[in-house]
Amino acid sequence: MSTSLEVPDRLDQVMDGAGLLAGAANIIMQLAHPGVGYGVYESKVESGQLFRHPIKRTRTTLTYLVVAARGTDEEKAAFRKGVNRAHAKVRSTPDSPVQYNAFDPELQLWVAACIYRGFEDVNRALHGDLSPAAAEFFYKEGATFGTTLQVPPDRPEDRIAFDEYWNKALDKVSIDDTIREHVLSIARLEFLPAIVSRLFGRLNMFFTNGFLPQQFRDEMHLTWTDKDQQRFDRTLRTIGTVSRRIPVRIREFPYNLLMFDLRRRMKAGKPLV
Repeated sequence: MSTSLEVPDRLDQVMDGAGLLAGAANIIMQLAHPGVGYGVYESKVESGQLFRHPIKRTRTTLTYLVVAARGTDEEKAAFRKGVNRAHAKVRSTPDSPVQYNAFDPELQLWVAACIYRGFEDVNRALHGDLSPAAAEFFYKEGATFGTTLQVPPDRPEDRIAFDEYWNKALDKVSIDDTIREHVLSIARLEFLPAIVSRLFGRLNMFFTNGFLPQQFRDEMHLTWTDKDQQRFDRTLRTIGTVSRRIPVRIREFPYNLLMFDLRRRMKAGKPLV
């Protein structure tokens, strides 16, 4: 596939709503680290549990992405404060299968790295292979997904260092039966009303499988054929072509709506997380 994505001026200029098709795949990647997986699965933050509060949890997750990409320093600080309050309750117990702490910089770095890789992979799938300049842009600007939490801006310091970090971090990827069933339920949209899961669960599972790197598919016990890959590539190219031809306000939905909602809630003094 030839390069078709020009280097934008800012990260938020390529926030395509079609990228939500990769959402479940990115969740699987994040939770494939046992510390993150069990931190989410065992979380005592009731208001943030996806299967109990699907709309609120989805809103929080997507708002984090748009705040990181296009929020002001004040907005990022306010959202970070809200996230920190929730994370303060996410700690392992003596009965937990693995030890974790939501403030662990290594776990936060892993989450940020997965978001960055997913963001880049989505744009590649929709708009074509990245030029070296575009790849450098994505890495430099993608640091915001970590620094909006507590990850230092220079960690890893460049794309080469990131690749080294990523390859080493993959050694820690391990999905057991408990986490596998949990994330499969997410990919099948079982946290939504049954009618939605029945209508769209299989399709979402296809996109989820397509966006997963092979190592993660293996951990999930998923199969993926050459024919599946060809169908996936054709579908994403078509979606990308359509996306580039529609008005920006439509293409950026729901991120633009979430940014508006965040600013409305900040002005009204309402909780952000």
